[in-house]
Amino acid sequence: MKSKVLLFACCAAFVTAIFLSGCSKKSTITYVTSKAQKQDIKTTITATGTIEPVTQVEVGTQVSGIIAKIYVDYNSVVKKGQVIAELDKTNLVSELTSAQSNLANAQSNLTYQTANFNRYKTLYEKGLVSANDYESARLTFQQAQAAVKVQTQNVQKARTNLGYATITAPIDGVVLNRAVEEGQTVASSFSTPTLFTIAQDLTDMRVIANVDEADIGGIVDGQRVTFTVDAFPDDTFNGVVTQVRQEATTESNVVTYEVVISAPNNDLKLKPGLTANVTVYTLEKNNVLTIPSKALRFMPSDKLLSKDQSIEDCNSPQKVWKQEGNVFKAYPVKTGITNGVLTEIISGVKENDEILTEISATNIDEDENASQNKNPFMPGPRNRNKNQKSGSK
Repeated sequence: MKSKVLLFACCAAFVTAIFLSGCSKKSTITYVTSKAQKQDIKTTITATGTIEPVTQVEVGTQVSGIIAKIYVDYNSVVKKGQVIAELDKTNLVSELTSAQSNLANAQSNLTYQTANFNRYKTLYEKGLVSANDYESARLTFQQAQAAVKVQTQNVQKARTNLGYATITAPIDGVVLNRAVEEGQTVASSFSTPTLFTIAQDLTDMRVIANVDEADIGGIVDGQRVTFTVDAFPDDTFNGVVTQVRQEATTESNVVTYEVVISAPNNDLKLKPGLTANVTVYTLEKNNVLTIPSKALRFMPSDKLLSKDQSIEDCNSPQKVWKQEGNVFKAYPVKTGITNGVLTEIISGVKENDEILTEISATNIDEDENASQNKNPFMPGPRNRNKNQKSGSK
């Protein structure tokens, strides 16, 4: 059994060797060139962000109470100082009245203690009262003075709180959000509740873009930006980088930085909260002489040259190659900016020069019939049997 297996393996190897020997190939070497041309070179960074007004104020209240009146709604245009809501003032008025009463009592007590202190002072100077009685009268007088100051501050605080019950717009703008209704109770015990959100100028918007840490190093103030929003997919909006914030944000082990981009909105198409698909042009030059970057990496090989071809190299760290007849000649060049695909050429190459970029090798099968005749195990031409029969006749 083993001898049969070994015999079969030897036959298979013999057939394979004969088959491969009959399928010889040859290669054709082709040199690919590209013209030096004037083009625009751009390097961009993409990110996503959110559109928001440049100036946006959240209006709250520093006192607790019930919303008695609301005078504005969503999209209302307001002026600075305009009354937009009022809280119920009943309790606040009572607190002010009580503070004023306490102040009046403190002032009356101060008047009495002032007269009493003056009387004790006169008697003490004449030696008619003891020093202890004099010091006691003076201490009571000073306490009455302090009580008046305290009650005066309480009256001022109560009056201020009463003023807080009338809520006014801090800026000129448009109401973006109204978070309360009439009759709703607001409590300011722990934090100031937000009642309204007012945007100052909707024609002056900005984009807060989140840029990955790998790209943030290429972004600086003043760079040109284009962005789109899903609400207007056919429109491209323009802006400029105005700020690169230093604070990093980490979410799911991804570190990003906020980049602020101006977004003029004269036609009011951009709305707060829209998602912007941002493109930042970190490198941009127009109408400069360029070549493909791979041309700087091209190097002809002696092994691929024919007998009548030769190479003339040059001692330069940056060079390009041209084929001049049967000679491959290197020319030193000075390069500028690059985006990875195109590289700017400052000197060494002229416009429309043919620059070698790569080598292409093409395999061509030899004559199929010849290889079939060399292989005794392959079937012959389709008409060979017919010819043999006609010859025998």
